[in-house]
Amino acid sequence: MSSGVSVDEFQALEQKVLRAVEIVKREREARAVAEAEVASLRQQLAAQAEAVQTAQSQIAAAQSMAEAAQSQIASAQSQADAVQSQVQAAQSEMEAAQSQAEAAQREKEAAESQIAALNQERDAVRQRVEKMLHQMDELL
Repeated sequence: MSSGVSVDEFQALEQKVLRAVEIVKREREARAVAEAEVASLRQQLAAQAEAVQTAQSQIAAAQSMAEAAQSQIASAQSQADAVQSQVQAAQSEMEAAQSQAEAAQREKEAAESQIAALNQERDAVRQRVEKMLHQMDELL
């Protein structure tokens, strides 16, 4: 080695080059691992984004179903209110009819009472007429 580099210096330089090569190798391996991890994280992120989209779609569908159910409930409530109104009207009519029936019953009872009184009076008149006829027959 005539160029002025001693064997020790050459060996030290060779060691430095070997260490540098090892460092570059480790860095390349670490970079490959990091890139693989980044790719994996990107896939996970894409899967999560798809899951979020699916969840949002399901939420929108659920909200649509809830709105439809609320509409049906409102319609059913409206129908129930109409039926309740009809029931109340029918109850009022029934009460009026019952009141009329009670009044007719009272009128019937009063008429029957008058008929009974007239029948008694007729019987009394008949008895008097028969008695008078009997007395006339005796006079003749």
